[in-house]
Amino acid sequence: MREILYLEIPTPDTAAVRNWLQVDFKPVEGEKLLTPEGFRLRLPQSTSKTTQGEVAISDKPITELTELSVFVWAVQRTTYLKVFRWGEKAFPQEKQILQNLTTSIRNSFPHKYPEPPAIDLSKESIFEALAPHYPLTVKYFQKMPNGEYDLKRAYWWEQRWRESVRNPTKPKQVVFTPHSPLPTPHSPLPQYDLIYIGGALGSIHAAVMARLGYKVLLIERLPFGRMNREWNISRDEIQSLINLGLVTWTEVESIIAREYKDGFNKFFDANNPDKLRAPILHTPTVLNVALESDKWLQMCGQKLREKDGEIWDKTEFIKADIYDSHIVITVKDLTTQEEKQVAGRLLVDAMGTASPIAWQLNGGRTFDSVCPTVGAVVEHGFEPGVWDSDYGDVLYSHGDISRGRQLIWELFPGSGEELTIYLFHYHQVNSKNPGSLLEMYEDFFTILPEYRRCDMDKLVWKKPTFGYIPGHFSVGSSDRTVAVERLIAIGDAASLQSPLVFTGFGSLVRNLERLTTLLHTALKHDLLSFKDLNRIRAYQSNVSVTWMFSKGMMVPTGKFLPPQRINMMLNNFFGLLADEPLCVADNFIKDRFDLFTFNRLALKAARQTPALLIWIWELAGTKDLLRWTGNYVNFTRHTLVCAFLGGWFPRLLPRIQPWLEPRFPALWLRLLVINYAITIGKPRKPDKDENVPQEAIIQKPEAV
Repeated sequence: MREILYLEIPTPDTAAVRNWLQVDFKPVEGEKLLTPEGFRLRLPQSTSKTTQGEVAISDKPITELTELSVFVWAVQRTTYLKVFRWGEKAFPQEKQILQNLTTSIRNSFPHKYPEPPAIDLSKESIFEALAPHYPLTVKYFQKMPNGEYDLKRAYWWEQRWRESVRNPTKPKQVVFTPHSPLPTPHSPLPQYDLIYIGGALGSIHAAVMARLGYKVLLIERLPFGRMNREWNISRDEIQSLINLGLVTWTEVESIIAREYKDGFNKFFDANNPDKLRAPILHTPTVLNVALESDKWLQMCGQKLREKDGEIWDKTEFIKADIYDSHIVITVKDLTTQEEKQVAGRLLVDAMGTASPIAWQLNGGRTFDSVCPTVGAVVEHGFEPGVWDSDYGDVLYSHGDISRGRQLIWELFPGSGEELTIYLFHYHQVNSKNPGSLLEMYEDFFTILPEYRRCDMDKLVWKKPTFGYIPGHFSVGSSDRTVAVERLIAIGDAASLQSPLVFTGFGSLVRNLERLTTLLHTALKHDLLSFKDLNRIRAYQSNVSVTWMFSKGMMVPTGKFLPPQRINMMLNNFFGLLADEPLCVADNFIKDRFDLFTFNRLALKAARQTPALLIWIWELAGTKDLLRWTGNYVNFTRHTLVCAFLGGWFPRLLPRIQPWLEPRFPALWLRLLVINYAITIGKPRKPDKDENVPQEAIIQKPEAV
């Protein structure tokens, strides 16, 4: 028996595919015998035709006869098909039969990208409007506290994302530079040093800047302190918050919901060849600290208010007018529908992927990729033994490509019996197929029992988690606009993310000290021009070469790949990391690796699987491969610069600061930018306890 064909058919309607195989498909050779899940194709065993067309009895033993078995099955709300050959020899016209089967089934079941329906909430509820299209999504959102509000939010976010993707060259203008002088209002506008738009990641940075003495205003569209994501991080990354004085370890401990012993990374490999099956990659210090995001935001809000900062929630950003000495923000109070204005020295865009400012600044190339992400926090309901809350899933797949996407799970234990579960996929930004949160939610509620054994109706839901997480494939440190005069973007609005463990929260926290120091210097010396602000970014040349990993996990829109292709690539690379010391994987996933490590792992992967280069080319295309070559050249050049400057430049700056900064502040800011560029992203050296049991390497507050 030998497998000779494996196809992914992008439809959840397996019965329709089975019926098509049994009724509509006409093979060019052989006799169809129907089976429960497909058919068998064989030549008549008892007779055969002579060269003169006469019928004669076959004298071949049954064991020498060849037969094809074609069958379908469903998993991940997707249909899959395999063809096996029974026998040693090829079936007559076997190649033509397989080609005909593949072509016919592709024509009969092409890719489809459903659109959310247009709805009118003045005539029906969100549940009534979406139930015919997403029945399980509606069913389980109805069981969640504030489920109606959250489903409206998910629908709104998807609609806004789709509109932004489909009109990238003509984004709505929300940032203006009036030529007239700043008008004199009837009453003076409220004045602030910093105005943050976006209360999630924005609240963290706002609290830090308020602590430095700046007058800060935070504007949030939602009720402040409510998140549609949970946040996970590690203790060494939290240390940057401690270093900045934002929180103490005692305060951090009060918002830690759970700290687990180990995190697993495992990708489905049942259909992979033996050499592309990998063991579990253990990452005990990656995302192993689960924070209670609502409590964390409330703590940041409290610290902001303690330093005379203000928070305007339920307030929507409308536009920004940039003048020589100030920026004026127009917002709408969503409770009263009243518009009002406020002025500040600097506007910080922390609105995330839906930011209209980011879309305007970067036009047709705002983002190169996105991770549509859905999930939920489950309070309890899993049977005992299904999951041990001392462990998490960092990256996990339980099947191959599903309807043009490689679905990946994350699972993080929270307080008590809580589990936070995410389902996402890496996705190209495409106007025909922008990526759907609602389709993903229907997948989530359908296939969660496949991923982790459960009775869906026994689960108690705490809240949904969802969003679009963007990615930008930077060729250099200045190929994306993150600022204009008196305006700068941070977090997801600036595509500040990591290609593997990709959330903007972790990336922001890792780079918080850099962003804070540079922005503090710019404000102190009024260096708020485009040229100065656009340098304040968390670009890393090592991260810029790893976007190809993201690209390698995306199925191009409209294209069919071998279903196991992406899992084979993931197992290839993660298998290499599993063979390395723990610190290598930890450094790589946290964006701390050097050119030597990257080259060594890349060459090892190519040597193990030479076809990997061809697979990457098929996924990325020639244009992106050339772009990536530019990244690699920049990384190499950056490595040489770091080798030259690293030994003396960081020690020189403190000595020349007292003289240089007051006289040449712009030059001082530029030198600080260079200093962070050569010091951020260095690999962590392995600890002496690297190989001790997992329980022993969890860092406690007093040990950090």
